[in-house]
Amino acid sequence: MSRLSTQQLDKLVKDIVSSYRKGEAEAAVDCASIPKREAIIKIIFLLRELLFPEYYGPRHLISTTIEYHTGALLIKIHEQLHEQISCALQHRAAEDYTEDDIANKADEIIYTFLSKIPELRETIALDVEAAYAGDPAAADKYEIVYSYPGVFAVFVYRLAHELQLLSVPLIPRIMTEYAHSVTGIDIHPGAKIGKYFFIDHGTGVVIGETTVIGNNVKIYQGVTLGALSTREGQNLRGVKRHPTIEDDVTIYSGTSILGGETVIGKGVVIGSNVFLTKSVPPGTKVSNKTPDLVFKGRASWEPESHCLNTNLVK
Repeated sequence: MSRLSTQQLDKLVKDIVSSYRKGEAEAAVDCASIPKREAIIKIIFLLRELLFPEYYGPRHLISTTIEYHTGALLIKIHEQLHEQISCALQHRAAEDYTEDDIANKADEIIYTFLSKIPELRETIALDVEAAYAGDPAAADKYEIVYSYPGVFAVFVYRLAHELQLLSVPLIPRIMTEYAHSVTGIDIHPGAKIGKYFFIDHGTGVVIGETTVIGNNVKIYQGVTLGALSTREGQNLRGVKRHPTIEDDVTIYSGTSILGGETVIGKGVVIGSNVFLTKSVPPGTKVSNKTPDLVFKGRASWEPESHCLNTNLVK
């Protein structure tokens, strides 16, 4: 079996390490303060257990042990979040901060975030209720919580959004992109989404950063709530470029709604495969005309193809 010679290995090492020392890569090599994706994914599942011990916690928790279990879980989450948030804050720091400054800021963020858990429990429970009420194929809420990709993607989004509101760098996007990778649903943590929200089926859904969604909204697979154009790149940072969806709206599969000035009014129903770049008044139903279908040849299901061969009848 052939092997690298010592000289070949030395040359490869020097060339590759030299490439690390150029531009932004040098800062990445010299600074260990970059949040770890694998650690953040573990935190997502710890938070899921904290939010819903009835689904994901140890079985047979009783009143005498639930407080101990919750306390131990909070300590574990705080420890792991503190490390990752400290890295993120140091990585994006606009000026030099001491380690104590970073640590104190991370503690402040984590306490504020964890104090939102009861409210998040209520909001995510409403998302689960919306999924159960809106899908006749759902046997019960356990099936929804354990298996529905839309519910998981929205759950991760709601956690990430709270961290985004607390100005935590990088971590919220890592969280939602993880959910995107396992569900096919892309929700930017900066989007604002109201209560009782349900994504049915889910694959291919895109919800952009400046999207605003009201309460009791239901969308189906393949829906894009996007920008009209991103050619101006970073010049568009902070500009409202994604649509606003008001309360009680239903958007069916394959529809694209684009533009920061586009407002879909309360109670609107939008059919499949619609392309919208302008606002729709409340209570409107929007759909495409039924396309003309062309059939060539005789289909096997046509009555003539099923006529009896009378020669076989006695």
